Amino acid sequence: MRMLFLDLDTLRPDHLGCYGYHRPTSPNIDRIAAQGVRFDNYYCSDAPCLPSRAALVSGQHGIHTGVINHGGLCADMRPEGESRGFFDRLRNESLWGMMWRRNIHTASISTFGGRHSAWWFHAGFNEVHDIGYGGGESAEQVTPVALDWIERNAAGDNWCLHLNYWDPHTPYRAPAEFGNPFADMPLPAWITEETVADWKRQPGGHSAWDYGMWKNGGNPKRPRQPDTVCDMAGARQMIDGYDCGIRYLDGHIGRLLDALKAKGVLDDLAIIVTSDHGENLGELGCCSEHGTSDYITHRIPMIIRWPGRCKAGHVDTGLHYNLDLAPTLANLLKFEPAKHWDGRSYAASITDGAESGRNELILSQCCHGCQRSVRWGDWMYIRTYHDFYHLYPKEMLFNIRNDPHEQHNLAEQHPEICADATRRYLDWHDRMMATMQHDTDPLWTVMKEGGPFHSRGHLAEYCKRLEETGRGWAIPELKARHPGEFK
Repeated sequence: MRMLFLDLDTLRPDHLGCYGYHRPTSPNIDRIAAQGVRFDNYYCSDAPCLPSRAALVSGQHGIHTGVINHGGLCADMRPEGESRGFFDRLRNESLWGMMWRRNIHTASISTFGGRHSAWWFHAGFNEVHDIGYGGGESAEQVTPVALDWIERNAAGDNWCLHLNYWDPHTPYRAPAEFGNPFADMPLPAWITEETVADWKRQPGGHSAWDYGMWKNGGNPKRPRQPDTVCDMAGARQMIDGYDCGIRYLDGHIGRLLDALKAKGVLDDLAIIVTSDHGENLGELGCCSEHGTSDYITHRIPMIIRWPGRCKAGHVDTGLHYNLDLAPTLANLLKFEPAKHWDGRSYAASITDGAESGRNELILSQCCHGCQRSVRWGDWMYIRTYHDFYHLYPKEMLFNIRNDPHEQHNLAEQHPEICADATRRYLDWHDRMMATMQHDTDPLWTVMKEGGPFHSRGHLAEYCKRLEETGRGWAIPELKARHPGEFK
C-alpha cells in the first residue's frame, strides 16, 4: 500500500479544470481526476484551517472536538477526561493513527501543526517535516523536501506521504518569474463592473476596501497581492493572483508525479487530492480569505485515485463531509472504524459508483464570524450569530444551482424553506449534544469570550476606517449589534 495525500490549502474546486473552470489552472490535478473519482459536493464540516483539519484527522465535528476558533479556549482539542488511557484516542484512531497502528509508515511534509500549535495533527505520523515558514512558504521550498523523501522511500512498501502546499492561500506568492499565464484570459463571468461597485459599498472583514481584513492588503514583497478590490483592475489582480497560485503548485505536483513514475511506483499509487477550505473571491462581500460559513468557503475538492478499485472518471454528486474520509479509508484498507467517529464511509462510491451521500450537511465557522449553515438539495441556508462586521442578516438563503456565487438572498421570499433548514439544523444539534460528554456548544463559548478570534477587539478602530472610506452609514448599526466593543 502506497498513498500520496495532497493537502492543498485554500483550494476552490470551481477554479480547477476538472471541475469545469474555463482557465487551465490544473493540468496535473485534472490528470489525476481522469483516473479517479471526483466528488462534486464535498465540504469541510468546520471552517477554516484549524477547525477543518481537526475534523479531518479526528473524524468528528467541531462541536464534539471543541476546535472551532483560531484562538481562545476553542482553538484546542477538548480533553478526553477520566476515560483517557496512557495514549489519547488520536494516537491510534486519528486519520493517520489508524494507518500507523497497522504498520503503514506515515510521513508529513507540512508546517500546519507549527503554524497553529496544533500538535494533535501529528498524532500517528512516523515522520514530520516542518520546513519552518509557518504557512508562508511557496512550492519551490516544499518540493525539494518531497522529492528527497520520494527518492529515499518511494520504492518501499506500506507508506502514506501527506504533503501540504499553501500557494493558493493569501498572500498570493507565485514567484515573479512565473509570470501570469492568465493575463489575457477573461475573468469569471459573474464579476462585472456592477458586482465590484456593490463590493465597494459593503463593510466588514476582507471586504473590497479592507483586503487585509481591516485595512488595505498590499504587500510590496508579494506584488500579486491586491491593495484593494475597488475596480476591475483590482478584481483581475485578485483572480489572477489566486489562479497563478493554483497553476504554480500544479506544476510542482507534476514534478512529484514524474519522480514517482521514475521510481516505478506511480501506476499502483493511491492519490488523494483535497483541501481544508475554499476562498471567498467576492462572495458575500469578502474578497479574500475564508471568513464565512457559506458554499464557497466550505466546498472543497476531493479526488481519489485508488488503482484497481475505483471507477476511473466517475463523478459522485452526493453530499459528503471531510470528516467522512477516515471511515472511508478504513473501509478501503479493511480496518475497523473507530466507534466515536461522526464520519460515514463513502467507499462504495469509489469502488462501485454507488450513491452514499447524506441528506444534508451542517457546517460551521467561528474564526472570523460565527455562523452555522445547512446544505441540502439546491439550497444553502446560513444562520449568523456574529456577522464579521458585514451586517449580514440573521438568516440568508441561496439557491446554489441558480446562484453559486450567493448574490441573491432569498430568505424573505421563502420562509418555508428557511423553516425546513432550521428543523434540519436542530435535529443535527440535538444529536450532537446527546452524544458528547460536555454540555456546552463551543459556538457559545466563542461568543462569550468576546467573539471570533479574528474579529475580537477590532470594531472601534475599524469604524474610523469606515468613515475614511465613505462607509460611515454602517457605523450606527454596527454599534447597535456589537455594543460590547465600545465599552
